[in-house]
Amino acid sequence: MSFLDRLRSSDADSVPATGLPSRALLWLVGSFALLLTPQWDRLPLWLIAACAVLASWRWLAQYGRVRLPGRWLKTGIMLILISVYAATVQGRFTVDTAASFFVLAVGLKWLETRTVRDFYVLFFILVYLATVNFLFHQEILWALVTFTGVALLLVGLQVLNAPELPAGMTSGWRRLGGLFLKTLPVVVLLFVFFPRMSPLWSVPLVSGEARTGISDTMRPGDISSLAQSSERAFRVTFGGEIPPYRDRYWRGLILDYLDGETWRQGQTEGFRPLGRVAVDGGVGPLESEEYDVLLEPTDQRWAFALENSRAVSDNVAEEMADLFRFRRPADSPVRYRLALEEDADSAEQARGADLRRYLQLPREGNPRARALAGELRRSMSDDQLIRSLMARFREQAYYYTLRPPAMPDNGIDTLLFDEKRGFCAHYAGATTFVLRAAGIPARVVVGYQGGEPGAGGDYLIVRQYDAHAWVEAYLDGRGWVRVDPTAAIAPERIESGLREAVAEEGSFLENDWASPQRYTDVPLVQWASLQLDRINYQWQRWVVGYQGQSQMDLMSRLPGGFGMRELGYLTAGIVGAGLLIAGLISALQMRRGERRDAFRRVVDTWHRLCATAGVPVRHGETPSVLASRLAKAEPAAADSARLFARMVNSHYYSAGKENDSGYQLKRMRRLLATMKRQLRRSNSRTGRRRD
Repeated sequence: MSFLDRLRSSDADSVPATGLPSRALLWLVGSFALLLTPQWDRLPLWLIAACAVLASWRWLAQYGRVRLPGRWLKTGIMLILISVYAATVQGRFTVDTAASFFVLAVGLKWLETRTVRDFYVLFFILVYLATVNFLFHQEILWALVTFTGVALLLVGLQVLNAPELPAGMTSGWRRLGGLFLKTLPVVVLLFVFFPRMSPLWSVPLVSGEARTGISDTMRPGDISSLAQSSERAFRVTFGGEIPPYRDRYWRGLILDYLDGETWRQGQTEGFRPLGRVAVDGGVGPLESEEYDVLLEPTDQRWAFALENSRAVSDNVAEEMADLFRFRRPADSPVRYRLALEEDADSAEQARGADLRRYLQLPREGNPRARALAGELRRSMSDDQLIRSLMARFREQAYYYTLRPPAMPDNGIDTLLFDEKRGFCAHYAGATTFVLRAAGIPARVVVGYQGGEPGAGGDYLIVRQYDAHAWVEAYLDGRGWVRVDPTAAIAPERIESGLREAVAEEGSFLENDWASPQRYTDVPLVQWASLQLDRINYQWQRWVVGYQGQSQMDLMSRLPGGFGMRELGYLTAGIVGAGLLIAGLISALQMRRGERRDAFRRVVDTWHRLCATAGVPVRHGETPSVLASRLAKAEPAAADSARLFARMVNSHYYSAGKENDSGYQLKRMRRLLATMKRQLRRSNSRTGRRRD
């Protein structure tokens, strides 16, 4: 028996799925597929495949090609998938793993969607799935994808409740668009003015999964791998002039301990409590010496800054060695502000430091590099030794390449004396080794160098291929001095960027065919890429990054200034005014609809006639009961009143009324005129007068 036959002959308690309109279910399936799209890069492949199979199973069951599973088969499927999930997670519990489990639960829910009630349950679950997407992707493109998925849900809901309406899809989209236009002003006002209060507690999104970016260790090939990625690292807006390309050294962290061939941090960070970093550090207009950084998520605490900077925003703090750190890992885009200041006295800063750790080397290895250091040391001062080593790199046949050869044991010796081909990490590590062997304190600095202008030249975009490693050496009387062997070997890398440095070998983004940065010779592609980036940048700064500090900064510019209390009053007023306006619009539309209904106008005239005759209409009273009361009060109009009531009931409750509605309306108007004459004659005979 084939697998399809087994599904068709599922256990005895399987129930065919016949309780839902197929079109409504199609909208639900389409929305589910669209809402999963923003999470494709973090969900395991087996989970995406499982969700596709479960949703397809439900869709095939709608047409009777398979049967939905019964209780025991459904339980078995659930246990198998949960077991696979548990084996994948391996005891890790984070927001990321919790969101993945939620996606699995949504997939399993498809096997239970049999009735209209199940449709509603799945509808609200998918709305919640849309909100989960914003935990991981906040770019405007993914926001539009998520909103489109929600729109599909709303159209499916309309189709569910009115499947027989003609042109249901067109009218559904039209109604949805009208509702969107009506609610958009209220949404914008609430977004701007609703008080943004910090949460009482927060959970970091750090999942333990690696992100693209520099790490706290450096092996010879690590940064050359980053050079093949065009993903954004961060964007920078300057209040004054943008520094020249050669001065854009973005310091991130210092590696001072050599473990075999790997450089790492000698001092590890202590325990940090759970929480999330404030994401809206940059507020207010930029001063001429200030600059804003919008950092992409790194799941790390380090921030990137130019030399001689100081912190302006309170979500980043300066630590030792002119480095900056967040209080929590940056698990979402973070905006912070720094300011450039005059050259600091680095010699004074370094006197109190323990320079011995910047002389650490393994006991053995790379004998030729040690011999070179001893040879240079015998005849030169520290400054002369550094200049001589840079001259060696500049004058001999050293090459800068993204295709470095494999380095065996004693890799520094191989690089300096045999291969002479490497990337910035190779040369920075080798330079630090030689300087330490010569007795000069030195350290590896890892960060980025460069940055290309965004659309209009208003800001810089620093990408992963701008990752860079260089050296800082300590000189008496001068403090820490930057020493960059890459500037000696490939000065075009420091002056113009990686693309120019490796143009001859053609290795720039050779493994990233889809990157727009690879096709800078196509003006249209480059223009479209920069325009999209500018839209995303503004979205991140002014929509996603519109948090407490940004809101209070905006409110402070309004006349009179606004605090949190005034914002609360203003928000309550906006909500009240919105509800009042909505009520008035609904009442006007109701009255307008009543005016457009000719039958309704005739019935209203009859109600007023009854009230004039001393028989006011009671709440919930049917036409027949009202006619009986009128006949009792005015016997002369009894027959006309009862006939009129029957005609009203016939119009609203009899089938086929659309064929004779015009003739019936004329009869009701003539009958109403007759009833008026009868009441008038009755009043004349009795001597009564009606107002």
